Amino acid sequence: MASLQIDDMEENLFSGKTVLLTGGSRGIGKAIANAFAQQGARVAFTFHGNSEAARQTFRDMPGKGHMALKADICDPEAVKELVDTVMKEFGQIDILINNAGVFVEHPIDEASYAKWQSVWRETIDTNLIGPANLLHQVVPHMISHRGGSIINISSRGAFRGEPRHTAYGASKAGLNSLSQSLAQELGPYGIYVYAIAPGFVETKMIAHFLEQEEGQAAKAQSPLNRVARPEEIAETALFLASGKATFCTGAILDVNGASYLRN
Repeated sequence: MASLQIDDMEENLFSGKTVLLTGGSRGIGKAIANAFAQQGARVAFTFHGNSEAARQTFRDMPGKGHMALKADICDPEAVKELVDTVMKEFGQIDILINNAGVFVEHPIDEASYAKWQSVWRETIDTNLIGPANLLHQVVPHMISHRGGSIINISSRGAFRGEPRHTAYGASKAGLNSLSQSLAQELGPYGIYVYAIAPGFVETKMIAHFLEQEEGQAAKAQSPLNRVARPEEIAETALFLASGKATFCTGAILDVNGASYLRN
């Protein structure tokens, strides 16, 4: 897929638009927050544990009127409070991006039964039920404002499998199905739903891994001999939310450098 460069897009393409982004303080989320802010959007992003990273992201974002909100998306009441807060401040939510997620190792032949259950609950609550609850709270506002865009950050692991991280693969497969189901359900309201499925992404979290032998092997999975940059995921999100990809609603876009090809 050709990368749509931020500089190629119309200046202030998202001026007057409000973006609600989960997991926006680091990595992919930070790149998405910056990209939409650069294009004139007001961005409300959530963070969970790392307040300093959230403050730094907030300080670095161009433009004004942004919000950094501490929220646990696993908590249904916190989700409702989050949406109420953003609506009270901005009066609308034009774009919802479900990016927050967890990736916890739990090999079935090593994890205790208690650990197995704990990881599955945490992963499904964060990666699937949290986004579903956010959608339930945001969609009525989008309907009343006659449209919107929803982008769910999935993973190639939903297709190729995630050994030692089975709950993660299952949660992302569920997120894909949720995206496609709602694309069909919400199309008549002018609400477009997409999923982006990256492979490895070069974030600080995996920087050490990429320097090791296993990381070199991960890069070699792509004929480009590298992994994705966070900005490439952000650029994909900009394109999908731009109004120029409405007939792609329901699509799951692979952004993995041909490291995994599916039929």
